[in-house]
Amino acid sequence: MVIGIFGESCTGQSTLADKLKGSINAQIYTGKDYLRLEKNEVAAKQSFQAKLREAINGENIIYVISEKEHLSLLPDGSIRVLVTADLETIKTRFAERMHGNLPAPVAAMLERKHGCFDTEPHDIHVIFGQTSVGDVCRKIAAINI
Repeated sequence: MVIGIFGESCTGQSTLADKLKGSINAQIYTGKDYLRLEKNEVAAKQSFQAKLREAINGENIIYVISEKEHLSLLPDGSIRVLVTADLETIKTRFAERMHGNLPAPVAAMLERKHGCFDTEPHDIHVIFGQTSVGDVCRKIAAINI
């Protein structure tokens, strides 16, 4: 099974992936982790796509995505999980990562990007702080039957 968890930075995708990992015994890839598979980017991307296609009916892989162009790497049959949060939550979490300081250019970038994944097709929608991991696991199990 392949689960693509996608959304803006600081919406909780990695936290969700870490919690799901134990529940379903999955391997996690994030962003461009696939570059470690081969010596050049094109070959690495091809190897990763083949690995994901094979995993649709095999091992469990969770792919955490924060850049829209990486959505195209998800093969047909993947479970697509959209993770969202309100803009103030994203800014607060991002500021925490930056030791309490959110520079104006970073805040402006977050504002520009906010909502960029909202219209992407998905099987499950997780709203930060409102959806439990148990709920997500049950929904994944229902899809994967």
